[in-house]
Amino acid sequence: MKIIKNGISKTYLEVLKKATSLDYDSLAGALSVTRATLINKKGTEKFSGQISERIVSLADLYSFGYEVFEDKDRFNKWMFIPNQALGGLAPFDIVDNYYGREEIRSLIGRVAYGVYS
Repeated sequence: MKIIKNGISKTYLEVLKKATSLDYDSLAGALSVTRATLINKKGTEKFSGQISERIVSLADLYSFGYEVFEDKDRFNKWMFIPNQALGGLAPFDIVDNYYGREEIRSLIGRVAYGVYS
């Protein structure tokens, strides 16, 4: 995607931060970067392609969750509740890598279809 190659701006990250109610420490963990990496960018400065890809992936996951749960606050809380389908881990505990995000996406899909998760 062109947006990833061009890099995601700090401004976009701020929009994601506000929408998800995540602080910089949580975002840094979810994106597998240091807090300083996120904080040191200003306004329209762009993140690398690798970090931008993670930002877009996280935003896409949250967007899917918001669509299925139909309530941002409820989904934001759900991300931090230990889940039996994840072996007692909260979804946010595994959001820091591709396979974790895919597992969460699958779990959200199960919720969408009314499968106990």
